[in-house]
Amino acid sequence: MIITILLIILGLGILIAGAEGLVRGASSLAKRIGISSLVIGLTVVAFGTSMPELTVNIFAALRGAPDIAIGNIVGSNIANILLILGIAALIYPLTVKKSTAYKEIPLALLAIVILFVMGNDILFDQNSANALTRTDGLTLIGIFGIFLFYVINMAKKEKVTGQIKTYPWPLAVALTIGGLILLVIGGKVLVDNAIILAQLAGMSEALIGLTIMAVGTSLPELATSVVAVMHHQDDIAVGNIVGSNIFNVLWILGLTGTISYLPLSAQANIDLLVCIGVTLLLLIFVLVKPGLKLQRWHGFTFLLLYICYIVYLIYRG
Repeated sequence: MIITILLIILGLGILIAGAEGLVRGASSLAKRIGISSLVIGLTVVAFGTSMPELTVNIFAALRGAPDIAIGNIVGSNIANILLILGIAALIYPLTVKKSTAYKEIPLALLAIVILFVMGNDILFDQNSANALTRTDGLTLIGIFGIFLFYVINMAKKEKVTGQIKTYPWPLAVALTIGGLILLVIGGKVLVDNAIILAQLAGMSEALIGLTIMAVGTSLPELATSVVAVMHHQDDIAVGNIVGSNIFNVLWILGLTGTISYLPLSAQANIDLLVCIGVTLLLLIFVLVKPGLKLQRWHGFTFLLLYICYIVYLIYRG
């Protein structure tokens, strides 16, 4: 038990170190290449911080654990908004770019709505069971390709702004790659040992996926966003979260669905609706006057809602 707790602490430390290296390296690369920090946050950083979710979901699919796979992604997206953006906004009010408010956040909302529609075969197609099929997975990956095309086009138009420390090319690349590697290692060490503790407590697969796995695999996003906020890199802090949520649904669940048939439980529908609701709430907070800003009271509201959601999950069992 003591060794497991120590490994969890070690995993967290590795995550923080990885996030620091990733933010520094990615910001430097953004400035040297001449593209915006937002684009880097939506792609390189988002992909890197989503690697733990990808690793968990591939193993879950191969081992026939759909509740963990779906719960991990839906739970991570909820935690990304309510927990991580909540903490980040409490530390320092976040300025949100117009493109994020009017394009990326609505796309993240659309992605989760599409997932809800695809997973509800009984409701929409009168099928005998709800599931994400290989066709659904390939469709999600196809939409993800469109998202990447959009980001590439945006990279050609937006230029990097703000005071960003630059490093020599070799060091910037090393920091970025090293940060990604540390994030994956730290996430795996932390999640593996968190699962051991959860199983000893007799938790269900769905509950593990929505809580321990979701929060554990979201720790890279938390570490990255907090470090970015401390460096006043709002574009990376917000872009990382929004980009990760898009990656999680379109890329990770898309890939997972092509590997394995994923049945969708009735309880998972409730969690999907919660995810739709919190994403819509984020959009409302960003757009309501004074717009394009996440204030501290927004962060407090997010955290309060997340606590209520966790209490509900524990009560649900």
